Amino acid sequence: MFKLKNQRIAIPLVLIAGIFWSFGAYVVKLIDQPETVPWQYLFTRGIVIFTLLNIYLYLEEGIDFYKNYQKAGMSSLIGGIGLGAAMTTFIWSITNTTAAVTLLCLAAMPFITALLGFLFLKENISIGVWVSICIAAIGIVIMALGNTEKNSLHGLVFGLASAFGFSIFSVSLRWKKETPKFTTVAIAGLFCFLFSTAIILSKDLNFLSSGKNEGLFALHGTIVCLGLILYSFGSKNIPAAELTLLSLTEVIGGIFWVWLPWLGINEIPSTNTIIGGFFIFMAIFYYSLLIKNNRRFIGLN
Repeated sequence: MFKLKNQRIAIPLVLIAGIFWSFGAYVVKLIDQPETVPWQYLFTRGIVIFTLLNIYLYLEEGIDFYKNYQKAGMSSLIGGIGLGAAMTTFIWSITNTTAAVTLLCLAAMPFITALLGFLFLKENISIGVWVSICIAAIGIVIMALGNTEKNSLHGLVFGLASAFGFSIFSVSLRWKKETPKFTTVAIAGLFCFLFSTAIILSKDLNFLSSGKNEGLFALHGTIVCLGLILYSFGSKNIPAAELTLLSLTEVIGGIFWVWLPWLGINEIPSTNTIIGGFFIFMAIFYYSLLIKNNRRFIGLN
């Protein structure tokens, strides 16, 4: 497997990964009537993620890459389904509310992960982390109060569901640390492909959307994979505390790209979203300070 020889470029690699991911929301906002083609989006994105990650594994490990699937047990299955569900609810969220609300919900993942780890893995949660969880919860409530319209509120709920799915993926990796993580993500892509295929067949829908939309679906899947690969190179050399802060690159960048007027979306966050986002950012910053002395590494493999 590839090993980073110069550890000084680890942080830039993770930042670039976050920038790649930050364009995801912008790409989805460019889709024509995305609320009408969620299954076609998941179908194409799932194929792209599954294919690209397996190509990457083949280039890294040769023909024996398939042995990763032999190591994939219940933790990979649960993690893959959780991640697949997160991808599914992401598209439902961002097509029903602003990108800022969806991304800020995803920013709450460290706290949801901590709660799931406490419930299922018996991981201790310190008083300080409970405080940061409460601060983040206040931010989410403030955002909810500003999303009173039916569809917008649905978008916030789906955003939290997406964060929950990503957290299930994270906890599955902690449960079985030897679980091949890229394989789990590939399983998530396969889950999206199979699940969307079943829905498309049951509803007698077209498998493909317009040429423009299909290109954007594939582009989003490619962005996810490229970000994951860069993240995997750098994250093995960066403690969890720094990674928590670096992950904000995706959130801040994603909100910025859809707001930037000359990029064509010009989606301005509401006052409640800005205030709620401030609480979430403060919670993440405080959380990173609490675990600063924890030299735990959470790199992908």
